[in-house]
Amino acid sequence: MDSMGVFVWLILGHSQIQALVDYKQRTFSHMSVITIISRSHADRNVYPSAGVLFVHVLEREYFKGEFPPYPKPGDTSNDPITFNTNLKGYPDRPGWLRYIQRTPHSDGVLYGSPTAEHVGKPTIIEITAYNRRTFETARHNLVINIMGTEEFPLPYQAEFYIKNMNVEEMLASEVLGDFLGAVKNVWQPERLNAINITSALDRGGRVPLPINNLKEGVYVMVGADVPFSSCLREVETPQNQLRCSQEMEPVITCDKKFRMQFHIDWCKISLVDITKVVPVHNSRPDPGTGVLPDIGEYNPPSESLKSRDYFADFLVTLAVPCAVALVLFVILGYSMCCRREGVIQLVHHSSIQKSTKELRSMSKHREISWPLSTLPVFNPVSGEVVPPIHPDSYESTSMPLMQTQTNLQNQIQIPQQQPSGDNYSMSTFRRLEVNGIPEERKVAEALNL
Repeated sequence: MDSMGVFVWLILGHSQIQALVDYKQRTFSHMSVITIISRSHADRNVYPSAGVLFVHVLEREYFKGEFPPYPKPGDTSNDPITFNTNLKGYPDRPGWLRYIQRTPHSDGVLYGSPTAEHVGKPTIIEITAYNRRTFETARHNLVINIMGTEEFPLPYQAEFYIKNMNVEEMLASEVLGDFLGAVKNVWQPERLNAINITSALDRGGRVPLPINNLKEGVYVMVGADVPFSSCLREVETPQNQLRCSQEMEPVITCDKKFRMQFHIDWCKISLVDITKVVPVHNSRPDPGTGVLPDIGEYNPPSESLKSRDYFADFLVTLAVPCAVALVLFVILGYSMCCRREGVIQLVHHSSIQKSTKELRSMSKHREISWPLSTLPVFNPVSGEVVPPIHPDSYESTSMPLMQTQTNLQNQIQIPQQQPSGDNYSMSTFRRLEVNGIPEERKVAEALNL
């Protein structure tokens, strides 16, 4: 095993070996135990370094001995076990520490990258295992003692985005060792280590569809002690930057060294030289003691309130609108009564009103002319005058438009002028009353016309 994977293995190996020894000891000592409500292990200590990836595996096999076996002897125990991790005395973990467990039948993993500000501060993580079959729990504490070294962090850091990996797959020591080996062949450093691993979902990525074996993607940050190689710098060329802006894959000569196992998105690679980064110091305000200054005792207002005069408010509320209305009335009266245009309009309206009254009074004394529908029908050819047809007394569907002399009753004769001479012929029409007026009168009126 090369020097890259040795350092990661030392971090993982110490905790795994200790877990295996404790597991066998506890399995032997508790073999006859049938009912276990809750058990707590002794504290376990790990010593990661600041600026280096820390990985701790919570193995299900380690906790199986703490739960009762299956009722039937000889059955294999495959209980679903989940874990809950939190900082002692707090509901959640530290900000730099993450946890993942895909299913209750897989191991849990604690991972993260502590920083220099956590050096010298022991971090106690409470780990609680839940047996989902028996609903029993087992608990122990993990004490993380972060060590500070001058070698870390390394000055040149590169972050790769691997599209065909999930974070728990990348955290496996074999897979991480293969990736560091590929980076070492491209970069050729003397010292190389993994700094941090982050899931793409923690960077705002979307959960992939469960088709075609799609993965979430993972960001892997590595550090080295030598400047970046020419192959890693190829992504910064204008041609590759243009291809990335067009959502095309850039042309990288060393991509074939990763392509067999890792599909890297070269457009998302990040190269950082921390020796050239200008540190930014944020000046924080002094929080103070949190105690308010002494400004004396509180003096509430007196119970007796002064009386207030509302007369001025009354005048403002009523007098001012009344004065404005009076001014408008005066202006309108002057415009209508004192100016020529206003006088003409008044005379015009007055004449219209007088004419209307006169017409109404005349209409009351005049004789109303009968409507044409009530007058008898006069045939200019025959000279016959026929009274109008009323639907109430006749059936209009079978009645002809012009009546003949033979079918009429109560007929009277009227003289009819002949085309030549002074002789007159007599025509007949029915004697009827229309609105209480004898029909002869209507005929006379028609003849006078």
